Amino acid sequence: MSRSRFHNFQKRFYFMSLYQIPMTFRLKNTFSILAIFLIISNLSFSQKKEAKKKGEPTISELQEAESYFTEGMKFYMMEDYEKAIPSYQKALEITPNNGGIFYALSNNYQKLKDEEKAIIFAEKAVQQDPENATYSELLADLYVRKRKYEEAARVYQNLISQNPTKAEYHIEQAAVYIFDNQYDDALKSYDRAERLMGVNEEVTRQKQMVLMKMGKVDDAVKEGEKLVSSDPEEIEFSIDQAELLMSNKQSEKAIPYLEKILKMNPNNAQAHVMLAQLYQEKGDMEKCNRELELAFADNNLDATTKARILMGYMGMVKDDKSRETAFNLVKSLVKQNPNDPKSHAIYGDLLLQKGDDKGARDEYVKAARLDKSVHDVWGNIINMDFKLRQVDSAIVHSEEAIEVFPNQSAFWYLNGSAYYQKRNHSKAVESLEEARRLAPEGSDLTQHIYALLGDTYNSLNKHEKSDDAYEAALKENPANDHVLNNYSYFLSLRKEKLDRAAQLAQLLVEKHPDDATYLDTYAWVLYVMKDYKKAKPFLERAAELNDQKKDKSGVIIEHFGDVLFQLGETQKALEQWKKAKSVGKTSTLIDKKIAEMKLIE
Repeated sequence: MSRSRFHNFQKRFYFMSLYQIPMTFRLKNTFSILAIFLIISNLSFSQKKEAKKKGEPTISELQEAESYFTEGMKFYMMEDYEKAIPSYQKALEITPNNGGIFYALSNNYQKLKDEEKAIIFAEKAVQQDPENATYSELLADLYVRKRKYEEAARVYQNLISQNPTKAEYHIEQAAVYIFDNQYDDALKSYDRAERLMGVNEEVTRQKQMVLMKMGKVDDAVKEGEKLVSSDPEEIEFSIDQAELLMSNKQSEKAIPYLEKILKMNPNNAQAHVMLAQLYQEKGDMEKCNRELELAFADNNLDATTKARILMGYMGMVKDDKSRETAFNLVKSLVKQNPNDPKSHAIYGDLLLQKGDDKGARDEYVKAARLDKSVHDVWGNIINMDFKLRQVDSAIVHSEEAIEVFPNQSAFWYLNGSAYYQKRNHSKAVESLEEARRLAPEGSDLTQHIYALLGDTYNSLNKHEKSDDAYEAALKENPANDHVLNNYSYFLSLRKEKLDRAAQLAQLLVEKHPDDATYLDTYAWVLYVMKDYKKAKPFLERAAELNDQKKDKSGVIIEHFGDVLFQLGETQKALEQWKKAKSVGKTSTLIDKKIAEMKLIE
């Protein structure tokens, strides 16, 4: 029996699924139907004369029925299932108890996806000939497809009664029990199959899967031990057993299996990798690193597999020495396999961890040039472009990503963000509108798309569209700080919807009472509403917090001076305006305010 590798015992439902059960109608069944019909029709002349006496079809009628049936089979083979039905029915009118025709009709309706009718005719076929295994197999398959598991199990039980030594029926019955969550019965069916077949890998895997679903880890381990004992030279059985133990907090018990593997094959990379993981769990990183280096010394281990191992190893790395080991292994892997995209991607991850943003971005670019199909790599490239403030590169790379993933809203959003930063607002809007159209409903990205659309439309002086975008963003997330701040501030500048602006800005400062920018926004909305007394304490606090910042804002200080002036505190206002000028980043009117000692708006 050919072997396959399976690694995740929690998900091992590989041997048999609903559409793997070997009961589908195949060409050989077509000829068996015809053979059944011919056996019925080819009676001896004397038998046909006797049949005629009892009201059965005459020879010519049988020949006519055979002709109709053959015609139906012709349409069936041509996949013209609708035309096949009348021919079968005419044959059935002549020989109403013919199981072969019922079977043919059942298959025909199955092809038409009318499984209810298919079941009716399959049941009739079985009633006509209960010992015909082909009819029963079809009926069981149809029951399973309609999730009539109890009926399917009963059909298999009849098949088993007629063919007790056919292991396949026990296995298929077990699959039905699994579909129906009847795990104890499934195990009994597998045990019966095993008694007929001996220890079998696929059956053992299925039993382990069932036992794991039942929470019987120790029993699943025992099944694995039986499999290892059945073929001690088969390394993969021992690997699987070690994996099962390690994934279920029995790592110590896995060590003998791994040591046994390495005695048989000292260069087995997988065993070395698993031992590395065990030593990592124990905190012995020196042995962990040694085992990993031994694994990588295996020239039979391809670059892609080594890359996957490194990806797992990087998740375990915590100390500097291990990081250096990983770094050296990746460097070596990239040098030996310059055309392996995964190696470059992993090297990029490690460079990113080391703080080398440019080096990381460049490795990600190499990975993308070798394999354009990896979504996350493109995301890393563009994010690094933004981090490095290389907006032109972000535009180029996001457009390349869009060519590969034209339906991914995230790349359209990043492209729009880059164009917005370049102040190419018309291009930004095009990309952001496409991002909005493609964004999955309810996704977190949607609020950010609307938020940036609000900013972009505002820059284009399309205020109605800007407001609509901000409102849509707040509908997605009423607590979006960016939108609360920008929307309320832009409304105050336009002196429009000031009640709405105040509502949003108030919510913002309630969330962030110690954020100078947000306090300034709220205060400025109040200022525009001419509520100077209420605005003063917020600007006073904003100015105080602003003084504590390394990168101070002259606008906040200037606003504080404006409020003081409106409240009649002219000298204090002048002091704040002078202070704002010394800080910088003020309005263009600051010099005039100071020179004329009055508010200029």
